[in-house]
Amino acid sequence: MLRYDEDNLAELVAELLDTARSVPSGRAARTIMGDHEHALRQTVIALRGGEQLNEHESPGEATLQVLAGRIRLVAGEEAWDGASGDHLAIPPRRHRLDAVEDSAVLLTVVKRPVGDYPASP
Repeated sequence: MLRYDEDNLAELVAELLDTARSVPSGRAARTIMGDHEHALRQTVIALRGGEQLNEHESPGEATLQVLAGRIRLVAGEEAWDGASGDHLAIPPRRHRLDAVEDSAVLLTVVKRPVGDYPASP
């Protein structure tokens, strides 16, 4: 299982925001706990203001904790705004994440076993 070596989350946020501001994609991320093989995964994601994580399927039960900046979580016709310190549940459907300003979030995902996903309509 991967674990972030440093214990200072604020330093990691600053580092990832610097990277996001300097790369063409406008984003940077580092997994600090778990990986794709484990049920629990935590990833710090930094986005330059105006950038987004395009719409994608929900990976399982997930939350976002806003570590810096302001974001908007959008799922269909619904949207939720978050600012530094806010904690948002990610809906179990397609969604995207918009950075209203330079932002960093902690994404926590608990993946369901394959057999636990609801049947498609």
